[in-house]
Amino acid sequence: MANSALEIVGLLVSLIGLIGAAATTGMPMWRVTAFIGDNIIVFETLFEGLWMNCYQQASFRMQCKVYDSLLALTPDLQAARGLMCCSLALSGLGVLISLIGMQCTSCIQNNDRAKRLVLIIAGSMIILGCFCVLIPVSWTGHVIITNFYNPLLIDAQRRELGAALYIGWVTSAFLFAGGCIFICCNIQSDDKDSERYLYSKASDYSVYPQQPLQPLQPQQLMTLPPQPRSQPMLSRYPSSIYSYQSRYPSVHSAHSGVAFL
Repeated sequence: MANSALEIVGLLVSLIGLIGAAATTGMPMWRVTAFIGDNIIVFETLFEGLWMNCYQQASFRMQCKVYDSLLALTPDLQAARGLMCCSLALSGLGVLISLIGMQCTSCIQNNDRAKRLVLIIAGSMIILGCFCVLIPVSWTGHVIITNFYNPLLIDAQRRELGAALYIGWVTSAFLFAGGCIFICCNIQSDDKDSERYLYSKASDYSVYPQQPLQPLQPQQLMTLPPQPRSQPMLSRYPSSIYSYQSRYPSVHSAHSGVAFL
């Protein structure tokens, strides 16, 4: 019961991470114009993302334009495109696979070991998706901070950390937590089962077919003829075969003593 509750929590956390990864990939707020120096009154804001850059003038609507060339992007944004797409694919497949191995679903019946193995695979894929989000977000943040303190750049070329980077860091934490929940719960339960039951894989066994029960047949009663009882034979002469010692002399020995005298 406890494992089922933890699996549901892990699924919800992973879904939140998947939604955050999709939002981070599509948002253009990776790099934002830095308002430093004499830029006290701001009339125009520049946002740079993975797929487009957007301009916003004061409180007017935002206008976006898709990049004309992929090679015109910086190396960190080019790598971020591929890694974020890989993160969406791995996280999405991990969430779908976890639905198959959860105890509250009946996709795999009468095989708890297979269910645990499926959840461990799903958790590993979700953790890989977490690293695919964490690497480009951290790389882009490092480049922004390095360029901000570069004295060779002018103020108009400096950028600040956008909202998409912060969402990406939180997303990686959710994905990591969801993957760890799936893996740790099932490894712990597998160890407990292995301590209780130990089976030998090399043992040979055979299954005997069940024999049908034979109905009981009534047995016939047999009458035996009466046998004559043997009557004991009495004799007036004492037996000389069996004797025993007695402190009283017998009649026969007394007569023989008298005759001898």
